Amino acid sequence: MKQVTTLFLKLAVIFMGIPVLALCIFLVPHMANFAAKLYTNIAPMKYLVFIVMYGAAVPFYFALYQAFNLLRYIDEHTAFSELSVKALKNIKCCAITISGLYVLGLPLFHFIAKKVDPSYCINGTHHHFCFVGYRRFCSYPPTASTRSD
Repeated sequence: MKQVTTLFLKLAVIFMGIPVLALCIFLVPHMANFAAKLYTNIAPMKYLVFIVMYGAAVPFYFALYQAFNLLRYIDEHTAFSELSVKALKNIKCCAITISGLYVLGLPLFHFIAKKVDPSYCINGTHHHFCFVGYRRFCSYPPTASTRSD
């Protein structure tokens, strides 16, 4: 692989980390404070949001570091070495960890979303196709003019 191509990919890896860092610095604290204000009776709400979001950022940056190492191995013509295989396995473990954290955090974010948009849950059923931006085009419960009886 040409040096220019791997240099471009290394820059892409670096530039993938910058927006996530900005989100971690600026957005996550506001999300946690917002959740804490919604549920003042649940003391650890703020910290649960921090755990999920920052907990997913750590393996993300480790995976970026491993991807950077993998590109370095390609530059050194050792792309098919044990180090490359180990880097790929580490990236896979990071992806599984991030996914697992978000799956474990889904009930938390559902809990927050239910408080923000109470019409999301009508009569105990969820209308997944009636999102906030789409709500002006659909109405729940169906009116007489929208029923297809």
